[in-house]
Amino acid sequence: MCKPDAVERGLIGEIVGRVERKGLRLVAAELRHADRALAEAHYVEHRGRDFYEGLVVFLTRSPVFAMAVEGPDDNTFSIVRSMVGATFVDDALPGTIRGDLAIATAENLVHASDKPDSAERELALWFPDL
Repeated sequence: MCKPDAVERGLIGEIVGRVERKGLRLVAAELRHADRALAEAHYVEHRGRDFYEGLVVFLTRSPVFAMAVEGPDDNTFSIVRSMVGATFVDDALPGTIRGDLAIATAENLVHASDKPDSAERELALWFPDL
């Protein structure tokens, strides 16, 4: 997903281009505004943490570009996570999306599922008909 800061900064094309140049395929994509219920469901694993409310407010402040990406069965998650870069912007390496483009950890441009069960849950939230 391109988070609100990526959409606001006009980085959707850059991010999608990197995904496609890597050889991954978008199977669904939609620019949409997440309501509070969707944002809370998306970040359910963080409920109860001190930063949870900030995540929900951030995700709902403006549109996101939600994507479902397909690639090799055995390592799509690791490919995407490598492309995205470390969550903390100071740790994100050059060449990654966050390393090249993000300027603040609280607004680190992209979200990527990290394992099959989270991807299935998120896919059902964002693209229930897929």
